[in-house]
Amino acid sequence: MAFDQRSRRNRTRARAWALQVLYRWESADSDSVLDALATTLANRRVAPGCQPHLVRVVRGFAEHDGEVRDAITEALDNWRIERLARVDRCILFLSVTEMLFVDGVPPAVAIQEAVRLAQRYGSEHSDRFVNGVLDAVLRARTVPDDR
Repeated sequence: MAFDQRSRRNRTRARAWALQVLYRWESADSDSVLDALATTLANRRVAPGCQPHLVRVVRGFAEHDGEVRDAITEALDNWRIERLARVDRCILFLSVTEMLFVDGVPPAVAIQEAVRLAQRYGSEHSDRFVNGVLDAVLRARTVPDDR
């Protein structure tokens, strides 16, 4: 049980780190998202327990960037992805990557964690916006809960 709690806590922290990596990349501080990951791991003290999930999510996004953007774009109603607030866009990148391409993360958990990140780092309405977009992504895609 203690291992499970520690593992969940590490994944939660890894998501916050992944958000920082994606934000760094989106801010044009890095040429690629993998460069942003390497810079973060080299210059910040990321706990060893957080690193595996952080790397898995960022690499998953790097490998499936187009598919992630397409899923978000399909879920947006009268919005263009480029017009979203950078932090909201990065949270969506992270969460859609987890929902669609990271084994072992139930979509409901990915959504719940995204809403928490949006509450912490986004604007006043980011949490509701992120929840709505991710719910639309989930409804549009068949994502098994038992991965």
